[in-house]
Amino acid sequence: QVQLVESGGGLVQAGGSLRLSCAASRSIISRYDMGWYRQAPGKQRELVAGISSVGRTNYAESVKGRFTISRDIAKNTVYLQMNSLKAEDTAVYYCNANNYAVDYWGQGTQVTVSS
Repeated sequence: QVQLVESGGGLVQAGGSLRLSCAASRSIISRYDMGWYRQAPGKQRELVAGISSVGRTNYAESVKGRFTISRDIAKNTVYLQMNSLKAEDTAVYYCNANNYAVDYWGQGTQVTVSS
């Protein structure tokens, strides 16, 4: 079993920045595809950014150029740097670890962007 613990959410003004962290309880970062998802009220959960086991990254069109996903394998941690935040980025952000056989989720961290 793997536990994922997100942190770094909060309230920020539009145009501001936040960095989310996802700490894994085991050394899985280099063996799993990791992703950040978000879910706004009344909307489906969507992929924001992902980083594969080999380090390849991908982003939702809505965040390209503003968000950056990265990882620190030694710390078993994945990050999401969010810049130029907009009100529409407001959501609960979830960390995910997937290796196609198992799927782990964190408890989520709230990000609220005031306009």
